[in-house]
Amino acid sequence: MPECFRTIRSLLLLLTLVFLIGGGYAKAEEKVWRVLYVEGGPFSNYQQTLAQTARGLEKLGLINNGQVMIPEGTESTTQMWQWLSDHAKGRIQFLRDGHYSADWDVTARQHMKEAIIDRVRNRKDVDMIIAMGTWSGLDMSSEDLGVPVFSMSVTDAVTAGIVKSAEDSGKDNVHAQLEPGRFRRQISMFHEIFHFKKLGVPFEDTPEGRNTAAMDEIEQTAKDLGIELVLRSAPLDLPDAAQAFNNLKKCVEDLSRESDAIYLTYTSTPMEKIPELMKPIIEAGLPSFAQAGPQLVEYGVLMSLAQASFTDIGQFEADAIAAVINGKKPREVNQIFEPELGLAINLKTAMRIGWNPPLEILAAVDEIYQQIPAVR
Repeated sequence: MPECFRTIRSLLLLLTLVFLIGGGYAKAEEKVWRVLYVEGGPFSNYQQTLAQTARGLEKLGLINNGQVMIPEGTESTTQMWQWLSDHAKGRIQFLRDGHYSADWDVTARQHMKEAIIDRVRNRKDVDMIIAMGTWSGLDMSSEDLGVPVFSMSVTDAVTAGIVKSAEDSGKDNVHAQLEPGRFRRQISMFHEIFHFKKLGVPFEDTPEGRNTAAMDEIEQTAKDLGIELVLRSAPLDLPDAAQAFNNLKKCVEDLSRESDAIYLTYTSTPMEKIPELMKPIIEAGLPSFAQAGPQLVEYGVLMSLAQASFTDIGQFEADAIAAVINGKKPREVNQIFEPELGLAINLKTAMRIGWNPPLEILAAVDEIYQQIPAVR
């Protein structure tokens, strides 16, 4: 073959290769990540985090439709996950049979954990896990499953034992969102406004209950500020949701008689029950603060820090997922989330406890609620 023809043939082969790569041949070979979702039970924050993470993934081009709606009248994510499975196509596949919830049942939690571990290791049809909340974060990070695990919506993943530190998860396949010092900022601001001496704190006095409520940080902050903590334990880890709520309500009633202010820690209590939970606190004329954020303020808690919007949280999680899809180990991805924070206040609650917020406080408010839903 003449040399000129060999040269032409080589150029044609090169151009063909460039065309195939540029025209999408390489993209056809991209891995589709099959994702599974795990939660301890329904919680409104989980809905918000999931919804905004899906929107973030769409923004990054990893799925073509992340506009999942949050259903009304329920805190379940089941319907949302099924919608994503049907409508959100792209580099991520939301497994339709990949939604797991223990419904806050301890026995169901253990069975669920075993089923997921068996599925990941033996069926091998899962490439990534979204673990929502402390229970799921602990259960999925305690096993070396060999797939990336993203621990989301956890009070303090370090204290809980999900990750080693804010800077290093300690496990190649685990990533958690962390906001160091969040609860110290909450209590410090609350104390600066009301100068209380006795702060009532209801929580579940178990290792996991303490982790969920970030009790170590609460106790250290109280010590530093010279605040006396009045602690009452409410057994919440019960199959009977009504009994768990009654336990918490009894704690709140006792604390309302013995404290100057109430710091309401994370609770799986449905939002529609929060107005009933707040009745003894309001009747006692006490200021209250919601650890979980402004949604509880909407339902009658006096105030909270208006945490970063769930849009920002979801984008942070989506960016972390994208980094892993693009080749990083979860352990190599930044875990520290640093939001701008404002204040949320319920003016109806303020009026009912006889507190007239000063102008400088109102000037710092980002979210104002003027009603308390009727007790159901």
